[in-house]
Amino acid sequence: MFLMIGLSSLLVQTGRAQVSLSAGNAVTQNEFRLAGPQTQTILYCDSKDYEVVKRTTRLFAGDIQNVTGQLPSVITSESRLAENSVIIGTLGSNGLIDKWAREGKLQANGLKGKWESYLIQLVVNPAPGVKKALVIAGSDRRGTAYGVFSISEAIGVSPWYWWADAPIVKRSQLTLRVPVTLSREPSVKYRGIYVNDEDWGLLRWAKKTFDVKQGNIGPKTYAKIFELLLRTKANYLCPAMHEASTAFNQIPENKLLADSFAIVMGSVHAEPLLFNNASEWDKKTMGEWDYMTNKEGINKVLRDRVRSNAAFENVYTLALRGIHDKAMSVNSSVSDRVKVLSEALRDQRKILTDVLGKPANQIPQAFTPYKEVLDIYTNGLELPEDVTIVWPDDNYGYLKRLSNAAEQKRSGRSGVYYHASYLGKPHDYLWLSSTPPALMYEELRKAYDTSADRLWLLNVGDIKSCEFPFTLFMDMAYDIDKFNYDVIAGYHATWLSNLFGKEYYDQLLDITTAYYHLAFSRKPEAMGWGYEWNTYKNGRERTTDTDFSFSNYQEAESRLKEYGRIGGLAKSLMDKLNDDQKPSFYQLLYYPVKGAELMNKMHLTAQKNRWYARQQRTATNELKEQVKVYYDSLQVITRGYNSLLNGKWNQMMSMVQGVTASYFELPRLDSVTLSGPSVLNVLAEGEDVLKGQRSFHALPSFNTYNRQSYYFDIFNSGRSPLKWVLKSSADWIVVKSKRGSTDTEDRIWVSVDWKKVPVGERVSGSVAITSGKQKESVLISVFNPASPTLADVNGLFMEDNGYISINASEFQNKRESEDIKMRIVPGLGYEGASVQLGDPAAPFQNPMSSTVPCLEYDFYTFHAGSVDVYTYALPTFPLSTDKVLGHETSGGETKYGVCIDDGPVSQPTTSAMEYSQVWSENVLRNSAVKKSVLHINSPGKHTLRILCGDPGLVISKIVLDFGGMKRSYLGPPATKVITQVK
Repeated sequence: MFLMIGLSSLLVQTGRAQVSLSAGNAVTQNEFRLAGPQTQTILYCDSKDYEVVKRTTRLFAGDIQNVTGQLPSVITSESRLAENSVIIGTLGSNGLIDKWAREGKLQANGLKGKWESYLIQLVVNPAPGVKKALVIAGSDRRGTAYGVFSISEAIGVSPWYWWADAPIVKRSQLTLRVPVTLSREPSVKYRGIYVNDEDWGLLRWAKKTFDVKQGNIGPKTYAKIFELLLRTKANYLCPAMHEASTAFNQIPENKLLADSFAIVMGSVHAEPLLFNNASEWDKKTMGEWDYMTNKEGINKVLRDRVRSNAAFENVYTLALRGIHDKAMSVNSSVSDRVKVLSEALRDQRKILTDVLGKPANQIPQAFTPYKEVLDIYTNGLELPEDVTIVWPDDNYGYLKRLSNAAEQKRSGRSGVYYHASYLGKPHDYLWLSSTPPALMYEELRKAYDTSADRLWLLNVGDIKSCEFPFTLFMDMAYDIDKFNYDVIAGYHATWLSNLFGKEYYDQLLDITTAYYHLAFSRKPEAMGWGYEWNTYKNGRERTTDTDFSFSNYQEAESRLKEYGRIGGLAKSLMDKLNDDQKPSFYQLLYYPVKGAELMNKMHLTAQKNRWYARQQRTATNELKEQVKVYYDSLQVITRGYNSLLNGKWNQMMSMVQGVTASYFELPRLDSVTLSGPSVLNVLAEGEDVLKGQRSFHALPSFNTYNRQSYYFDIFNSGRSPLKWVLKSSADWIVVKSKRGSTDTEDRIWVSVDWKKVPVGERVSGSVAITSGKQKESVLISVFNPASPTLADVNGLFMEDNGYISINASEFQNKRESEDIKMRIVPGLGYEGASVQLGDPAAPFQNPMSSTVPCLEYDFYTFHAGSVDVYTYALPTFPLSTDKVLGHETSGGETKYGVCIDDGPVSQPTTSAMEYSQVWSENVLRNSAVKKSVLHINSPGKHTLRILCGDPGLVISKIVLDFGGMKRSYLGPPATKVITQVK
């Protein structure tokens, strides 16, 4: 007799129920001993099953050996089954699984007809000599592989065990807790990556380290890529396309290998029907790549390509662009381009039907309206409805267009082409992965909700450094409903803690949260502050000062301090790990965090050096040497990366990325030559040194409602030590140091004793600084009115030094509707969290309506009259250009409303034309900063409202400028009155 474990007592668990490790020594009824000192486990697959099933079974045996040191036997004969057997196979291709399903021993009905699903079930006494059988059955060949690798993960073998050297915990035995599990179908049908081999990472590594014999990205490299795809539950690959690489299909073994791993092959947006025109088109023998003059020549090579690959599983790209990802060579009107592209697509579809012998609607096809092709599509290109439209982002993570109501009904549905790495205007980001997970989820979720469930493609550059976005992208594509903003906020830390220890989760969350927060405002690659591809003369980026301020809001120095903090945490955490964990940690966290830290320190300290030189500070030359240390340290940690594990990754990480970039180079540095005695100088916080030497110095006004501390620098411009003495004009002026001596500089922090300071709106005082006969003075002003009291304005955003700064996520009130719900988005925005105005797929709202959903922020000001209101929002594009779910949009823009009290409504937009100067600034800073000029009738308490227009808009910050806001990059910090005042 047999017993289906759990059949009588448990329902089949679908979706997220999975096999897990059991810690007990005894094996219970619902458990299976996979490996142990007294256990001989057999892995069985049918010899007639798919090649990928056999490959996966062998890899699974290797996984068990990596954990336990025991290599189980892999058999294809039923006669060799043992007491403990793992049965691996595909429904319809494994005789034993089919037999047990017919006999009712397996709950396989839920598998039939499903896409890439699997059943895991424990069966007791299913056959003579078999006491327990762990059955892993797939609805198709990939479903089987996914089921097997889900158990590999359960026993501690990460999909990144090879590509990132993820540590494997050794165990003497493995006992599995096995619920009856039927997986769901993946959320997205085709899920994969584009390997963008730009010749400074993957290609160099393959050529010089991993596959020297091939000297290129060939079968040996692709085998590792295919395995990684399967283990991450992906199924699709667009291979390397650049001239430096040998085209995928020029090595016949590649496509055979892909099929043996059950990987669906495709090609990127510029490569029609699997043909790589960048490296396969020979102008001398084939003529021009010009459809108007060489249509037959182009169609011939496309037909040959389809014929040679017809036996395999492919998604065929319909396309016509120029050579190597350039615009098509049709110098004519948009209407003429529409005609040419329409004709080319018709020809390509005919090639497919002729060669494959199937109706077109039974052949997977994709069309990506990338760059100029989107304009052609928008202007009337007729695309057959069975073709999947793959919507591209703007290369910086913001999707340019999604399906409207009519397009959502297309049988081909839609997909996305998304970037985690990019080479192009306005600036490359190829070195470190720093796209915030929350941004990926925000953009990809709204795409999925508007029919993008057919194909997701991620540009991962060289794979290395994009390990986490690769994982996140595939996890979302596999099961999008597992995610929400709260899950996303800690997902990177969760992933890392699963690799390195759950006891480190809090530290990992701290590091990763800060890492993305800092990079959100400016990626490490853009800290040189130059523009690539758009520079004078030789086209090279010219690095310059950043917009992070050393004068205002302690902005630059706070950034440096935070990077130093998380860099130190990453180093400290790595030092705690076991030796076998450190190589992986170095790749996945230490190098990106430390690299970003050093890049920021190099450029910001160089800026500070040049700033100091203008002030003739003695410390200038010390800063110059510090910058050189940061530069050298970047080289050191990069060599450290390439030397890991005896050089396994040698040539993978490079300090030369981007053809015009110079941000890796040592920045311009200045020196000062000083002589003579010490010279007393002072610079107060908020002073602009570019405006020349002042006759007096003044700190920003101290405000009783916010109670900040401010600083001034005493600095030396001479060679001998500077001795100084301070004297305050009143006892309510608090300074920690009254005297000192410095060769370079001392920073003096000033605060106010609020119990002693007089009441008044213009309380003033000063701090006198003397050094011998030299004298300077810093003016102190205090705003300490009798009313309103702190209790009166508790919780309000309060005017401070002529501005009010508001964190958008800290609204006091909200008005919602059935369609529009306001959602806090942790991990996005300059202040650490943002707020999303409703679901992006909801109908458009009229910001002028008196009942429109909105956010409300109560503030208090001492001014009246006009005020500049700056809103900081994600630079998103309109969801579509037509209608969304039957409702009109705002007309090709992403509008929202801003008003004060019941005054006039301003309607800014986050939209900007791609490649315009505005768009360039927006994507580099991940924010569209828009100014509205509004009016306040009288001083006192008022309410600012952000009104919903296009749903899904994400607002991070609002600043009201009454004339006091200083120049900075991030804007002033929040001025909300705190509950308790010390």
